[in-house]
Amino acid sequence: MDVGKHLSRTIRWRFCSEPTSQRILLFFFLIHIATGQIRYSIPEEMKKGSLIGNVAMDFGMDVQRLRSGRARIVTGDGTQYTELKTDKGILVVNERIDREQLCGELTPCSFSFDLILETPMELHHVTVEVLDINDNSPSFHQHDMKLTIGESAIPGARFVLPIANDPDVGANGLQDYHLSPNENFILNKHSNTDGRTYAEMVLKKPLDRERNPSLTLKLIAVDGGTPQKSGTVNIDITVLDANDNSPVFNQSVYKASVVENASKGTYITTVNATDADIGSNGLIHYSISKMQGNIDSIFEINQTTGVIFLSQEVDFEKVKKYEIRIEATDQGALTDSSKVVVDVIDVNDNPPVINVMSFTSPVSEDSPPGTTVGIINVKDLDSGENGQVNCRIEQNAPFKIKSNLRNYYTLVTDTVLDRESVSDYNITVVVTDAGIPPLSTKRTFHLKVSDVNDNSPVFSQAVYSAFIAENNPPGVSVLRLVAKDPDENQNARISFFLEDSNIGSSSVSEYVSVNAESGVIHAVRSFDYEQIKQLQLVVKAQDGGSPPLSSNVTVKILIQDQNDNPPQVLYPVQSGGSVVAEMVPRSADVGYLVTKVVAVDVDSGQNAWLSYKLQKATDRALFEVGLQNGEIRTIRQVTDKDAVKQRLTVIVEDNGQPSRSATVIVNVAVADSFPEVLSEFTDFPHDKEYNDNLTFYLVLALAVVSFLFITCLVVIISVKIYRWRQSRILYHSNLPVIPYYPPRYSDTLGTGTLQHVYNYEVCRTTDSRKSDCKFGRAGSENVLIMDPGSTGTMQRIQNEKSILDEPDSPLEFCFVLNFSFFMLNPLRDAVVQSNALQPCQHYCIPHRLNLEGEAFSCRGKTVVWLLVKITD
Repeated sequence: MDVGKHLSRTIRWRFCSEPTSQRILLFFFLIHIATGQIRYSIPEEMKKGSLIGNVAMDFGMDVQRLRSGRARIVTGDGTQYTELKTDKGILVVNERIDREQLCGELTPCSFSFDLILETPMELHHVTVEVLDINDNSPSFHQHDMKLTIGESAIPGARFVLPIANDPDVGANGLQDYHLSPNENFILNKHSNTDGRTYAEMVLKKPLDRERNPSLTLKLIAVDGGTPQKSGTVNIDITVLDANDNSPVFNQSVYKASVVENASKGTYITTVNATDADIGSNGLIHYSISKMQGNIDSIFEINQTTGVIFLSQEVDFEKVKKYEIRIEATDQGALTDSSKVVVDVIDVNDNPPVINVMSFTSPVSEDSPPGTTVGIINVKDLDSGENGQVNCRIEQNAPFKIKSNLRNYYTLVTDTVLDRESVSDYNITVVVTDAGIPPLSTKRTFHLKVSDVNDNSPVFSQAVYSAFIAENNPPGVSVLRLVAKDPDENQNARISFFLEDSNIGSSSVSEYVSVNAESGVIHAVRSFDYEQIKQLQLVVKAQDGGSPPLSSNVTVKILIQDQNDNPPQVLYPVQSGGSVVAEMVPRSADVGYLVTKVVAVDVDSGQNAWLSYKLQKATDRALFEVGLQNGEIRTIRQVTDKDAVKQRLTVIVEDNGQPSRSATVIVNVAVADSFPEVLSEFTDFPHDKEYNDNLTFYLVLALAVVSFLFITCLVVIISVKIYRWRQSRILYHSNLPVIPYYPPRYSDTLGTGTLQHVYNYEVCRTTDSRKSDCKFGRAGSENVLIMDPGSTGTMQRIQNEKSILDEPDSPLEFCFVLNFSFFMLNPLRDAVVQSNALQPCQHYCIPHRLNLEGEAFSCRGKTVVWLLVKITD
């Protein structure tokens, strides 16, 4: 149907009263359905459980909708006259309805309530009109009325009669008055502005006190119901002697107004009546008619002056208008009557009333804007602007008030809520009317915001770093990870997991583990700094939400070195099967470099800082050891008195705490020739572990020395010849030198102990890529190999030179050097200073450093010594 149209439905009720066998046909109507409104009409005094109407059918909805929507009736005053049967969709009488008690004289009489459904919310306004039945008889305020009338009263004199009261309305209300038959009085009937009927008794024929000193009449009030009911009052008339003038009011109706809640004694108006008689017969007495119930308790009148004033407060919300019947009586009992109409003026004396229809708490933080939180109903008993209300939220909160229906407001979310920012709200709703001054009412709602898993765990650091000393016990705690989740309860419960990754060829779980609850990382194994220096792993923090959220963090564990490795001596090589001796000529000056002890330490940092000390020596006054470089030099001039055999014990210590050390024995031969060395060598002391084989080694050493001596002589003579012939050839030339590293050399993190700048002399040739490049002189002058079967320095170099002798190699390099000269850190460049005009293809580097410019023979070519500067 269209909204503007009316739909009426007439439902007939028939009640049958067995004792009277009378049938009453009552009608009630479904007046209007538009925009969720419906109106029923029912008779009063219906039994409890009587059917009012089928709301499901009338609103066009399914009965299931009433149950699922939790349909309920909401009334403003708390009186529940009706009951909703949601299982049948009907509305029934909940308690007896008395129209007179509900509305009094007000017509039509109705009461309203709201039918509310939730999810989604629907609001339907229902008005039930209560139809009157003739269940009350007319009645008078008093049973007997006494009148005193002078016999001088002239025909036409009027006498006010009591007003009957019938709570019923319409046809069932008071309809007519009847006066018992008599010859002196007739009955005149009048209507007030409100439609009520009252009667006056008019003298038709003068009274005769001598014939009838008194009269008794009956005034009967009847209603229009079926069956008709009536009420009676007895009128006792006493006839007095002549008083021929009655009082007369100057107005038939007086109008006045009074503000509600006015104080007691407030002036209303003044009535005035005059009497043409003089003397005592002209004295007038004013009074309020006793025939109007208790109205004389609200207003009072001065009997002499006619001033009407308020005797108690009036309430506009209860009674909006009063009609007061005033009587003026003279001393002869003659009377006149007038009416005073008093309008009650409304004031803003009622604050708005807030009724909560529904309220939902908590609300999920992921609720979309516009989510309904609560429904409230606001009423103001005042009228006009005093009853117009405005609803708002007092504080600045992410909520707003919406109103789609009169006096109903919906509290909804205005933005997306965030529990981590604000977990609960105190929402104060303020309702203010438009009166002057305005009145307001506040209602505070406490709303909690429930959590959803919308935040990932956050680590306290972007990257975690920890240090752990090597050789740690397995299971030791390395560090503790801290992560926080601003969610609550299970959504904030964080568990830690180790992400699967590899360190080298092993899984990271073989190195460390993480406690899922505490986030503590433990070492699974003992670490070795020399094998692994750093671990980098990823740990995931995951909350307990559904679905869970997680975040990762990188953890770096740095292994700290401990001094767990002693120094290792690379040179001189300690061999149990041979004795190696360094030769020092007796002509050596102070500071002569005898040899160099070379050692390394695989630890790092200060644990690898090495220092060299001379622990024992055959002659401590002859030699010294460089503290940092391990160089053994003479500290005085060598004399003939010095023993040929010199045994030095050098201790190498690192800088760790506690420090570790290694000991090396250096044998030095102070002699100018090999025979001198050989003659003394038989008495050279050996280590204790070789004492049992002393004779064998001496014989073997003698054979080796003899061979070496002959070889050295040949080489020396050849070199001298070549030097003499090629003394000026290739003297200065800048050529690169490729350094040679001993096979056993290892440098850890560039922490070698030798200085980075050394000067070396290099010999070069201009021919031959295929010859072997053997140097007997270099070996004879610098290294004595006493055991012929030994695989000493010279033999190792000769075996390794085959790499350089490949046919396709553009250059050949041959280095015959003591190991001590190659422990550089590291060797970066090699600059050869020479005066040669042609590039060389082969280099021969002997041990001696003081042969610059000296010519010798190398691979059949005349060569000269060149100064090579090796810089880092």
